[in-house]
Amino acid sequence: MKSFIRIMALVLLTAMLLPMSACDSGRTSGKVETVKIGISLYRKDDTFVASLCTYLEKVAKQKEAESGKKIVVNMVDGQSSQALQNDQVDSFISQNYDVVCVNMVDRTAAAVIVDKAKAANIPVIFFNREPVEEDLRLWERAYYVGADAAESGRLQGQIIAEGFAKNRAEIDKNGDGKIQYVMLEGEQGHQDALLRTEYSIKAVTGAGIQVEKLANDTANWQRAQGSAKMTQWLAKFGSRIEVVFCNNDDMALGAIDALKDSKSKVHPVIVGVDATESGLNAIKDGSMFGTVFNDAQGQAKAIFDLSYALASGESQSSQLNIQSGHYIRIPYRAVTESNADEILSILKE
Repeated sequence: MKSFIRIMALVLLTAMLLPMSACDSGRTSGKVETVKIGISLYRKDDTFVASLCTYLEKVAKQKEAESGKKIVVNMVDGQSSQALQNDQVDSFISQNYDVVCVNMVDRTAAAVIVDKAKAANIPVIFFNREPVEEDLRLWERAYYVGADAAESGRLQGQIIAEGFAKNRAEIDKNGDGKIQYVMLEGEQGHQDALLRTEYSIKAVTGAGIQVEKLANDTANWQRAQGSAKMTQWLAKFGSRIEVVFCNNDDMALGAIDALKDSKSKVHPVIVGVDATESGLNAIKDGSMFGTVFNDAQGQAKAIFDLSYALASGESQSSQLNIQSGHYIRIPYRAVTESNADEILSILKE
């Protein structure tokens, strides 16, 4: 009888231990939770967008190593086609991605993507190309990560105004007391292009400096198009051009290319936006007067941190400084010869 009792006790003890052992086995089986982030870009060969993507991939790999989770970041090229981008979002949704991030081709078409994401209950993060506010507010799980484009315009204008105050002859080459300028704009109807164009000039006139616009045209953020427009303006206006305002560094570099190719003795002051590595090197060699640091690293980290928090069900607003329930803004910085090396070192971190 005692033997029977001992045997039964052993059986009961084994039965009690088995579920615990199975549970422990599940925890140590090496199975890794996966976070899937789908990213659709308006154009993958855009210099600033490409650098942002590089930083985004870097921060995702760092988080993967820290967390032990498998993090899939799938970036696809919208090729400047809104229809293609819509299809890409549909594909991410059908594959049950945790978060969809969109660098809009057409910023006015965001409502379609918000509706798709809302129907699937998958959070959507827009970045770099800001949607219309009404579209973003269609759903509480729609967000925008970027910067205040008006601020970049103001800083660009301030660079010129401060240069004018310090050394007027360097900018006002004909000595008439006003600035004759041309403007290379990014893209027709683009939020950043419109605001950078408007607020750069407002900052100059707000400093009490008179201006005269000689010409303006879009060059679609591209170096080659910027060069082509500048070549035309050099032929038409020549030495009358004192300042070349450019909505981004690539177009500013295109303007510099045109000046070099023409072997012109005209040396207008050129300012850009983004502070790309090539733009910063142009400041260092004296061919560009200044630019505005568009913090790709800061934006990439904010995009990833928000994506990871949403995928993990974590609270976002307290740790990510979400403004008005939908916006994360990364500040700009003015860049001239005095701090170009500092910004270059940040890019290389």
